[in-house]
Amino acid sequence: MKIKILKSFLFKLADQVEYIAEYKPYASRKFKKDLLNSRKALNSLPYKQRKSIYFEDKNIRDLIFKGYTIV
Repeated sequence: MKIKILKSFLFKLADQVEYIAEYKPYASRKFKKDLLNSRKALNSLPYKQRKSIYFEDKNIRDLIFKGYTIV
């Protein structure tokens, strides 16, 4: 399975990390690191995540991470 990282994802992630950093700088860095590590784990078990509720394609998955849905 090929995982695509879009620029829009990186911009939204940066916004979210910046928001978290306002209150907890360490937690924001940990959030970003843990999220990117979770994405790497998809290479070995891509179908572990649920089928996307946003697309009809069975190959598109939703990664649920700390209450956030990443398509």
